[in-house]
Amino acid sequence: MGRAVGGRGGAREDDGRGSAAGAVDGLPDAAPPPGERAVARRFTAEIWIVLGLSLGKSAVYAVVSLIAKLTAGPPLASQTTTLNASRSPRPYLDLTYQLLSIGFALLPVALALYLLSANGRSAVRRIGLDRTRPWRDLGIGVGLAALIGIPGLGLYVAGRALGITVEVQAAALNAAWWTVPVLILSALQNALLEEVVAVGYLMERLRDLRWRTPAIIAASALLRGSYHLYQGWGPFVGNVVMGVVFAEYYRRRRRVMPLVVAHTALDVVAFVGYALLPEEWLEAIGVT
Repeated sequence: MGRAVGGRGGAREDDGRGSAAGAVDGLPDAAPPPGERAVARRFTAEIWIVLGLSLGKSAVYAVVSLIAKLTAGPPLASQTTTLNASRSPRPYLDLTYQLLSIGFALLPVALALYLLSANGRSAVRRIGLDRTRPWRDLGIGVGLAALIGIPGLGLYVAGRALGITVEVQAAALNAAWWTVPVLILSALQNALLEEVVAVGYLMERLRDLRWRTPAIIAASALLRGSYHLYQGWGPFVGNVVMGVVFAEYYRRRRRVMPLVVAHTALDVVAFVGYALLPEEWLEAIGVT
């Protein structure tokens, strides 16, 4: 004859969509949490998607580029690759293209941080991208940059002498008032993308998948080397070594900020130095 009416402690009518005891406001019971295998499949798919949108895509293109160089005829030592090239002879249009490229390249960083914060935990704190220890991070970052940069330059020169490394033109922007600021922003973008995705995100997700520590470090280091293959075998080896050092530091300290500082410093020296140093100086150190 109608809905039963009762006081606060009265019986609740079952509307047919679930048990009266388990339903909340007429909604069915919540689904059970996913099992370990389902979570592992989700994380694996997630890793492939993030890498496919960022450094994994770059690695595939780098492999194809290296194959193209090896089959082109001339030896690697006589070939050139250019970073930070101008995109238009019109200065302000070129600036627009450069800023758009930097901005869109950072979207995978935002995606990786978003995914790492899925459980409500701060992703920047989880991987140590915060500013809680600025001076210590700066000091460690500069030290890491020196540790990697000086041997890295020697490895580049040796690779050029052995014919296994192409000539890298680190900056080819047209001269303008914004050239140096854009090169610095490009260096910061590279550092954030590589250290957040290849170190922080990837190592955290592989830990979630219960990979062993040597395999996690190897995966991070080989990924870093693979997307530098377009520069030849020398930079591949050098970046794998850099990847091992950075991954081991992150494993011990769980902070990616010093790695971002170190990577930014390395790229600023390379990009701005290439743009500003006299050509005879660059020739003397074997950069051009």
